[in-house]
Amino acid sequence: MCLGIPMQVVAIDGFNAVCCAQGVERTISLFMLQDDQVAVGEHVMVHVGYALRKMSDGEARTVWDLLEQLGSESPP
Repeated sequence: MCLGIPMQVVAIDGFNAVCCAQGVERTISLFMLQDDQVAVGEHVMVHVGYALRKMSDGEARTVWDLLEQLGSESPP
């Protein structure tokens, strides 16, 4: 199963961005979003070091809520 993680853009340098999620910062490639301008403060869906698409704040919050619910459930 592949999992994309919502991250907030903290800084941008060309096609690279420093992004943060849950207190963890990573350098992410924006190369796949060349045609979609990304700004500091916006959220992106990240998979294996690449931003796949922009997300609204609400979408990012919803994904994190769902991930927290999954993490708190006990296995059968």
